[in-house]
Amino acid sequence: MNSTSKGERPHIAVFGRRNVGKSTFINRLTNQNLSLVSDQPGTTTDPVYKAMELHPVGPAVIIDTAGIDDTGELGEKRIEKTREVLRRTDAAVLVISAVEDAGDYENNLINEFKKRSIPFIVAVNKIDLLDNISDNKITEVNFLKNKTMIEKKSIGIFLQNCKTDYVFISAEKGKNIDKARGLIADKLPDEDESKNTIIGDLIDPGDLVVLVTPIDSAAPKGRLILPQVQTIRDIIDHNGTAVVSKKEKIKSEIDKLKQKPKIVVTDSQVFGVVSKFVPDDILLTGFSVLFARYKGDLNIFVRGAKAMSELQAGDKVLIAEACTHRRQHDDIGTVKIPNWIHKKISADITFDHTAGRDFPVNLDQYKLILHCGGCMLNRKEVISRITEAEEAGIPVINYGMAIAWLHGILDRALKPFPAALKLWNDSRKK
Repeated sequence: MNSTSKGERPHIAVFGRRNVGKSTFINRLTNQNLSLVSDQPGTTTDPVYKAMELHPVGPAVIIDTAGIDDTGELGEKRIEKTREVLRRTDAAVLVISAVEDAGDYENNLINEFKKRSIPFIVAVNKIDLLDNISDNKITEVNFLKNKTMIEKKSIGIFLQNCKTDYVFISAEKGKNIDKARGLIADKLPDEDESKNTIIGDLIDPGDLVVLVTPIDSAAPKGRLILPQVQTIRDIIDHNGTAVVSKKEKIKSEIDKLKQKPKIVVTDSQVFGVVSKFVPDDILLTGFSVLFARYKGDLNIFVRGAKAMSELQAGDKVLIAEACTHRRQHDDIGTVKIPNWIHKKISADITFDHTAGRDFPVNLDQYKLILHCGGCMLNRKEVISRITEAEEAGIPVINYGMAIAWLHGILDRALKPFPAALKLWNDSRKK
């Protein structure tokens, strides 16, 4: 569980007003003191992320958020951070209070859930504060008939209008927390096996895969980078054999193999070099191309390649990375890709850069978005970013696809994916 990367875990986010009991609920939900609890409204400021094992979900990331009714200039910034969490939320819990009204704040959140296709439940907290109901006899029927609720009919109407599952809880007393866990688990999307493999659907049991993993100044000391590790694991899970090589050794490694590789997967930075040494009858693609479909949408990135071929002097490009690694002198996002674009297209193309969880709200100023492979993000966030770009009319392409196009080998890199290759060839005829 501890070795499961955050990008592979479902992200479960808890939303609600200040002091509604979100942090107490999370502590009960996880059986840990993950979030700071206080009677002072606004205790939770920035979103708090915790990777953990949550029964019956399994490995997950739990996110505690700031109150959606925060006030002031700082409060607005906190609310904006809370909204950003929606990009990466696989399932949401909206916490409301049994002794207070629910209204515009909650309805606006629900509209966002529906707009982004985020499944959610409502947890009605603080039922221990209701009048004339003992803790062990709280049910949906007597809750809605309680005199407190008669005075606050809007909550009953709100629950009926939500059109989703809801549960009555006392986070303070620990009531019905198990039921809440079960409802959350039920809301998480079922794993789509076609989306849950990096390379497994491209190989058969017994196939040989050669992985080219250059060790340069940006490589982490003593280990491989995450996409390489995950690809190796996926090959093994599908009963294939992985051979790992540096780019300088790729020709000799292939020559000495008794079994011809089914496919060679290379780090995108050395696409041009590796393609010269891999025979045409062996499939060749890149880790970033594999992740283009594993974390994103390969067809959208193909359209991004078409847009990249149409860039002109004076255009501005956004380069977005998901991680916040220390920049090297030959950094791929800030140095190599801009240099390749300047050389192939125009020296007058300019670039903006974002890293980590930052992603601009205003995308209209860009002609193209160049995104990393997204190994540090869950698929929900990558798709959310793509969707935001599509809604703004801005094409998106990821690093691997862009580098393959810049080196003139995108056709070959897409050969393992016939539908995407056809889309690419058709787009060039227009």
